[in-house]
Amino acid sequence: MLIEVVRQKLVGILNKRKQTNPNEIHLFRENNMAGQARTLNEKELKLLLLFIATRKHAARDRCMLTMSFYGGMRIGEIAAVRVGDVLALDGTIKQEIRLTAWQTKGKRSRIVVLSEKLRKELLTYVQHRYKTKDLVALNYTEELDKPLFPTQKREGFTANTAAYHFHMMYRAAGLEGCSSHSGRRSFLTQLSAKAVPLRVMMELAGHRQAQTTMRYCDVTADMNLRISVGCEQSGENSGRLWFSRSWEGSPDG
Repeated sequence: MLIEVVRQKLVGILNKRKQTNPNEIHLFRENNMAGQARTLNEKELKLLLLFIATRKHAARDRCMLTMSFYGGMRIGEIAAVRVGDVLALDGTIKQEIRLTAWQTKGKRSRIVVLSEKLRKELLTYVQHRYKTKDLVALNYTEELDKPLFPTQKREGFTANTAAYHFHMMYRAAGLEGCSSHSGRRSFLTQLSAKAVPLRVMMELAGHRQAQTTMRYCDVTADMNLRISVGCEQSGENSGRLWFSRSWEGSPDG
């Protein structure tokens, strides 16, 4: 019943979507870049994850999405992450991912801070992929060098194939305007809404230019509503203050 409700809400155009031709793989990126990728709010993300739970490879795909939405990671970085990048010696999840130059855009190493929410997602996925009792022992095997997110052929994604995979997940969910940039844009947009300093946002995103970070931030309807309400309240308070001072200064006061 719940799954059907989710599908009705999130997959409104599921029956109308077209079958993708293999030749389209080189076209979707250009089409998505025609405008900024759509951002998702918390409710939309929750519905998306519920939809992903009904699909094959749900655990892997959910974790890949949360790396984007909760960690603000680039699609190429998500594809390049290895098991050893997230698994600590004691079998838990590390506090941060230290990406090497070959794993990042621009060939510059950077650190991705993992929130508690994202660490829980990663632990759930790792425990799904491996037996919990074997996590410590994995640190002494070649498994550490394997991709964290394997494909059906047990190989790792490339940046392009991962971007295409995200594109197809959003398409199957009926989310128009979304691309592999949606999670990263949503991540930075939420930080902006919480008034996180721009310099901190640049560090979390791995940007060197403030303009780049600012382009990723979306102005949502919720932000406009809060600003509108804030302006109204500010105007009301100013009116009350003016009336109070006028009354106190009147001869009849």
